[in-house]
Amino acid sequence: MKKKLRAAIRKEIKNIDGEHKRLFSQQLFSAIEQLPEFQSAHTVLAFWSLPDEVDTHDFIEKWAGDKRMLLPVIVGKELRIKQYESSGTLVQASYNISEPTGDFFTNYDEIDVIIVPGVAFDKQGNRLGRGKGYYDKLLPQLSGTKIGVCFPCQLVERIVPDRWDVQMDKILTVS
Repeated sequence: MKKKLRAAIRKEIKNIDGEHKRLFSQQLFSAIEQLPEFQSAHTVLAFWSLPDEVDTHDFIEKWAGDKRMLLPVIVGKELRIKQYESSGTLVQASYNISEPTGDFFTNYDEIDVIIVPGVAFDKQGNRLGRGKGYYDKLLPQLSGTKIGVCFPCQLVERIVPDRWDVQMDKILTVS
């Protein structure tokens, strides 16, 4: 079931042209910037997006001067966190993901907002990831507001969560 849903969503995303992805991403992050949780946040964990995800690059660069922006890095079978400095300091890592260099960030209680990618989300806050379990291990350690971000085609009627899945506090998309 989850494998089929992932394949169907990937096919839908491929049909979204680059201009629509860009405009959609701008609208989505403009909405995030209006959230009281984001406005009061000092530390934000985001992700450096891949081509099939909502584009986070401009958003991260825009806010890196005003807020502590963090990004996940893959270490073995887990995600760890490092601070984002600039796009010029990112390195290509596993799965063609760009990751920051530097020391690990370990003060998880200081993270106010977590912007979370997913293959699909439902209106109840359930998330379907890529299937490797990285976020399933990281999210239970974080107490900040968890915001799932997605294209409209990634918002589905129902995802049956596994016992280890962490619900999002908010799901944001733009119609």
